[in-house]
Amino acid sequence: MLITAGRVLTGSGTYLEDGAILVGGATITAVGPRTQLAVHVGADETHLAFPHATVVPGLIDAHVHLVFDGSSDPVAALRASDDEHLLSEMRRRAAQLVRSGVTTVRDLGDRNLLALRLGEEISRGGTPGPQVVSAGTPLTRPGGHCYFLGGEVSGEAAVRNMVQRNLTAGAGVVKVMATGGGLTKDGPKSWQSQFSEDELRALVDEAHQAGVPVAAHAHGVDGITAVVDAGVDTIEHCSWMTEDGFGLRRDVLKKIIDQDIAVCPAVSPHWQMVPRVFGEERAKVLFGQVREMAEAGVKLIAGTDAGVQRTGFDGSLVPALAFYAHLGMTNDRIIDMATVHAANALGLGRSTGCIASGFRADLLVVGGDPLTDLNGLQEIRAVIAAGQVHEPGSGTDQP
Repeated sequence: MLITAGRVLTGSGTYLEDGAILVGGATITAVGPRTQLAVHVGADETHLAFPHATVVPGLIDAHVHLVFDGSSDPVAALRASDDEHLLSEMRRRAAQLVRSGVTTVRDLGDRNLLALRLGEEISRGGTPGPQVVSAGTPLTRPGGHCYFLGGEVSGEAAVRNMVQRNLTAGAGVVKVMATGGGLTKDGPKSWQSQFSEDELRALVDEAHQAGVPVAAHAHGVDGITAVVDAGVDTIEHCSWMTEDGFGLRRDVLKKIIDQDIAVCPAVSPHWQMVPRVFGEERAKVLFGQVREMAEAGVKLIAGTDAGVQRTGFDGSLVPALAFYAHLGMTNDRIIDMATVHAANALGLGRSTGCIASGFRADLLVVGGDPLTDLNGLQEIRAVIAAGQVHEPGSGTDQP
């Protein structure tokens, strides 16, 4: 298959004008000027021509929960559903994601390893959806944040056993709930820590021995400090909460940068509502902390927490990315957050996140110029995931 377009994003902020991408199966086999690649394509070869459009790498949402439905009470909906119904709904959400331009997701916690089952279906080609990097069952303390997903553990031995259970099932990341969270109304507060230093170190050691990264849900300052010291690979939310407010610690921030830990703020697509819901002053602090991390050089990656309250799977990522433009970040850096930087953080930097020979054919074709206007990412003309073409909104897929 040959894809030609007016612009192809081949590097950070760099377009190849009048470019072409040659795809063989699920893989990009060549990238170059249209005039050079077109001559190597036979008359019977599929040719998708977008002379006035832009091709960018398929987008990556680094924080989703496919098992949740994005309603006002996703936990109640989860508890009311059996596994087969949940899996059926997860298939629908996966289709929504890929048709909105998201070709890879990191699922950071499900029930009974359902996201792993879904990921296997998608990889076999039987179900439309993005590539799924799944954490399986997230680790939490007894009665802790998201305990209803089945990952309650206490003590180093139990922590190591749960990590091994997820790894044996095929998890591509280990998720630890290092602090409480708002989704669990009867659990610890968001700022409260859930694990000891020894437990966190055991968890990271067990995962890293298998070459698998660790993602830590951490809102509280103490929890953030603990996971940084334990050597996790990504921090989710990283909102620097204390019992009575917020308190970004610059010494810990320096460690995050020095240890090359990526941070996924997991910004909602409805971020503009934060001042109205939490108040102007609180919003100013929250937004300012993310800006400070960005300006300090923290490697930020894009994620939406899709599945939690009022956060769906159909086109949530681009509105969430607008938050970073609001903070003053440039469009090329924001796109990198949702492509190459996210791929690196997920351990997929050698296979996706870039338009280059040998990489997965994960591509998003849009009508606008997203380096000029980020909203151009919503003008979807086609999505190619592992070489399969998805027409946005049509419900159809083509090999």
